[in-house]
Amino acid sequence: MFNEKRSSMLHGVLLIALFSCAAFYIGEMPFVKSLSFSPMIVGIILGMLYANSLRNNLPETWVPGIQFCSKKILRIGIILYGFRLTFQDVAAIGLPAMLIDVIIVVVTICGGIYLGKLLKMDRGIALLTSIGSGICGAAAILGAESTIKAKPYKTAVSVSTVVIFGTISMFLYPFLYRNGICALTPDQMGIYTGSTLHEVAHVVGAGDAMGNGISDSAIIVKMIRVMMLVPVLLITTYMVARARKKQVQKGQKFQKIAIPWFAIGFMGVIAFNSFDLLPAQLVAGINTLDTFLLTMAMTALGTETSIDKFRKAGAKPFVLALLLYIWLVVGGYFLVKYLTPYLM
Repeated sequence: MFNEKRSSMLHGVLLIALFSCAAFYIGEMPFVKSLSFSPMIVGIILGMLYANSLRNNLPETWVPGIQFCSKKILRIGIILYGFRLTFQDVAAIGLPAMLIDVIIVVVTICGGIYLGKLLKMDRGIALLTSIGSGICGAAAILGAESTIKAKPYKTAVSVSTVVIFGTISMFLYPFLYRNGICALTPDQMGIYTGSTLHEVAHVVGAGDAMGNGISDSAIIVKMIRVMMLVPVLLITTYMVARARKKQVQKGQKFQKIAIPWFAIGFMGVIAFNSFDLLPAQLVAGINTLDTFLLTMAMTALGTETSIDKFRKAGAKPFVLALLLYIWLVVGGYFLVKYLTPYLM
């Protein structure tokens, strides 16, 4: 019985791994590369296509394997994400970039939660969309989802909004910079790009289009935002714990709080990576493995997301994401243009 259960679970894991391999292959195609769609984004699209076509033919015994990918493998992937950054990188970029990052993250998340209340939309989707827009797109949403235990379709809806607006920015920023519409120095443009674009892949794509000088600083600024995922998840955990404590006081059933140990592990990996103890080739290999694990998690989430669930979520998540996007593009520009000269 136990072996049969393990075998069924393995089938689900292998299914997701197969989809993830396909995502990597598709991600290498010239057209997909031109959009700077990471394998993670391709993975969730493949998962959603499967959810809306062949999902009903999947044996129910395979479902635990899919859930294993969307939870356990996800947390391992977030921990290993720390190998992309060192504390030396953070120190090199300086105070102005860090301060801009803090303002962007705090205003985006707090503003998104407030706007979500005004729009009377689902709290989980509002929080996930705000964290994804404020920090690092899909990876941040995945981390927050693991903390607040949101339903898979809510995570997929939030990821979709981040992908749409992040992709628009990836093409918009180079256009604005090349045509002189963004009156920023290369250093300021790097800070602006890294502090306001959604996905790491979007920052890489936009930065490459504007030159190495901008690209290098933009990626470091972006990775500082990624580090802010840790305090955000810890605060989110505390807030969820308070809300559930009130539920218990009102006589409702207590739900166990998930402490985001993976977020602390993420910081520990960054600290270890800062000592530069591992060969560069090994770190590159770990980063590739990590991307694959996160792709598996995204694909698994996609398989739980049908068109009916998008309809259930309605248009409000996209309205919220649009409002946050306007803040990032316009508010971020004025912050960088008028605040950084006083800090540099």
